[in-house]
Amino acid sequence: MPVTVHDHFLPYVDRLQARPADAVTLVVIHCTELPDLAMAREYGERVLHASGTGNSGHYYVDRDGRIERYVPGTRVAHHVRGYNPASIGIELVNTGRYPDWFDSRHQAMDEPYPPAQIAALKALLARLRDEFPALRQIAGHEDLDIARVAASDDPSREVPRKRDPGPRFPWDEVLAGAALERIRA
Repeated sequence: MPVTVHDHFLPYVDRLQARPADAVTLVVIHCTELPDLAMAREYGERVLHASGTGNSGHYYVDRDGRIERYVPGTRVAHHVRGYNPASIGIELVNTGRYPDWFDSRHQAMDEPYPPAQIAALKALLARLRDEFPALRQIAGHEDLDIARVAASDDPSREVPRKRDPGPRFPWDEVLAGAALERIRA
């Protein structure tokens, strides 16, 4: 499947640390845990760090398969604690636990990933394998950020800080033919 990527770089992209293509060894799959791409963009544009940058993935795949690139792969984006320098973050638009991310009564992630979105992701992964020669591994955000936090509804309970891409993500389908090894923390 040919892949079209629409560049829509974040305003602070030039402030993100540059890196060579061969420094990328890992792709991290996320879901936005937001209702739509427009809100994901709004969150990505927020400046949260002293460097004048924020948190975002590199690529965003909408439910209809449209792919937007917010950060070039040769820049380090802030998308997963401890793994940013060697990874590319791919965000799939999906509501996840929105809007009550840390409510212990709202931890189910029920929205399925549409076939068009998964087909676009698979095509993007194939393209990234060509562009980044050292890319060999893949992980879900939940595989790497395993921290737990106090539940917003009951601080005596803990919930996962990150659950994405979640239990509805079709790992077997995505890994088939991807030539990437799934890793976990």
